[in-house]
Amino acid sequence: MSLSYRHGLPAALVFALLALGLAGCATTPQQPAEPLPPPVTPTLPPAFPPQDIVGRWGLAAYHKIEDRPRIEQAAASQCKQPYVITLGSSGGVMMHLADQATPTELRLKGAPGGKTYVGLADDPPGSQQDREVVTFDGRMLILRWIDPEVQGRYGTMVYVRCPPEGQRRPKPKAPVKPKPAAKPAPKPAPVQPPIQQQPPAR
Repeated sequence: MSLSYRHGLPAALVFALLALGLAGCATTPQQPAEPLPPPVTPTLPPAFPPQDIVGRWGLAAYHKIEDRPRIEQAAASQCKQPYVITLGSSGGVMMHLADQATPTELRLKGAPGGKTYVGLADDPPGSQQDREVVTFDGRMLILRWIDPEVQGRYGTMVYVRCPPEGQRRPKPKAPVKPKPAAKPAPKPAPVQPPIQQQPPAR
C-alpha cells in the first residue's frame, strides 16, 4: 500500500460522511405549525338576572320555525306538569343539561352583541353545552341548543310561564262581534181617502 493511498482514505471518508449528513438534513420533514387556539369569548353581564326565570313553566319544543305559534300554545297547556326552575346555591339556576336526568346549576352568561347564554359557569359563552336565549319577555323564554346534534334531537325549547298555583290561566276572550245595525221601522202604508159621496139630486 502506497503512502498516498493511506493519506487519501480518511479524506474520502470525511467527504462521504459530509454528503450523508447533508442528505439527511435535506430529507428531514418539517413539522407543521400548531394551529392557534380559537379566541375565547369574554363573559359579560347577562341581559336579565337569574331570578327572572325562576318559577314554573310549561315546556314544549319545535324544529321548524313555522311550528312556533302552535308549540307556544302547546307549552302553555303543559302547566299541569310544569318544568320548575329554582335558584342554585352559587347564584345560578337549576336546569337540566342535555341527556342528564338530574338538574345542574347553570349560569346566565352575557356575550358581545347583546347575546345571553345558559350553561356551565366554567365554560365561555357559546360553548357546546350552552343554550342561547332566543327571546325572553318575562312570560315566555325560548332557548336554542348550541350543539347542532343536540339541537337536532331536542329542538328549540319553548317555556311559557304558568300562573300561580291554584289559579287557572285565563282563557283568551272571544272577539266581540259588532251588533247589527237596527233596521229602520217600515213606513206605514198610505191611507186611502174615503170615497166622497155625491149629494142627492134635488
